[in-house]
Amino acid sequence: MNTISKKKFFYPISDGLRKYLHHYGRDTKLPVKYEDLLHYSDSFPYFDKKGVDTLWETVMYEQQSQDELNHGLTMIYALLKTDGDMSVMEHLYVSRIDYCTFGNSNPFRVQIMNQLNDNYDYFYVKRADASRIYGLELEHILSPSRINYLVDGDTLIEEHIAGIPGDIFIKEFVDRPGSNKVRIAKEFVKFNERCFVRLLGDMRSYNYVVDITPDFEDEQYRVRPIDFDQQSYEGKKTMYLPQFFKDNNVIVDLVLKLLKPETVKQYQNEERTLMFRRLKSARYRLKDLIDCMRKDTISTPEKVEQLKKELAEHHKSDEFLKCKCMGDLVRLNLKTILVKAPNVAVG
Repeated sequence: MNTISKKKFFYPISDGLRKYLHHYGRDTKLPVKYEDLLHYSDSFPYFDKKGVDTLWETVMYEQQSQDELNHGLTMIYALLKTDGDMSVMEHLYVSRIDYCTFGNSNPFRVQIMNQLNDNYDYFYVKRADASRIYGLELEHILSPSRINYLVDGDTLIEEHIAGIPGDIFIKEFVDRPGSNKVRIAKEFVKFNERCFVRLLGDMRSYNYVVDITPDFEDEQYRVRPIDFDQQSYEGKKTMYLPQFFKDNNVIVDLVLKLLKPETVKQYQNEERTLMFRRLKSARYRLKDLIDCMRKDTISTPEKVEQLKKELAEHHKSDEFLKCKCMGDLVRLNLKTILVKAPNVAVG
């Protein structure tokens, strides 16, 4: 069983990473910072539709602060969605602010409501952490999905990633009539591969969501991570393989039951090919990111030492033993698994 580090360090954004964020349009001036949201006057537990405590708290502010926050947070939503065009935001307002009391990052979740039709959306305000930002960028570059986020100083704004939380999907959707279990197993194999290739850890069932898309005859499934705090942080190789978390045993059992080993290998190769194509199309951006990562500190020396030994054994390659930091390991892992042409550079 995998054991997560009890308290992950927060790593500051380096000058190099800050320049990268500015160059690629992630860095912008925000009207509200994370610290501004900490000054709430009251809070109460937030329960879901079934009356279960979500471990989030809905927070309240003094009236003047509330008015200022409403305007600033609506503007942030405009920056996130329309690059600051407020003309399309006149019917929006902040309907609720929740605060997460567990985990490392203690984020705020902001609900934005459209007063014309009561439709709503969310975004998150978090403390900026370098390893998390590297995780967001790698997801944006190498995954099938694009990621939208903004950074200002020590504040990180992330858009909401829609989907059914993995733990709920496993409990309520896997065995429902109409679920295509073979496709679920196939997508989990691909998700497992994506996480390992780019060294994204801690994909327990509540750290990813499942997006279900009705097809003309069936359903398609896409697993998307929603927590990037454990990007290249842990020292144990299995931390980067979702198949080794007991929360995912139900789906792992589906894979073992429904997919033959040669089929699993086929799906792994398919996903590697897709990631390689994304790598080629964004190779300069990825190189800039990896260059920053190789000069940065996003884990402890002990964890780097452990992971490079385990990856060396896994790949049967002593090249991993020469790595000095997590950025080196991500670069070499990508190169070892994905790069098939000598003229494609990875950092």
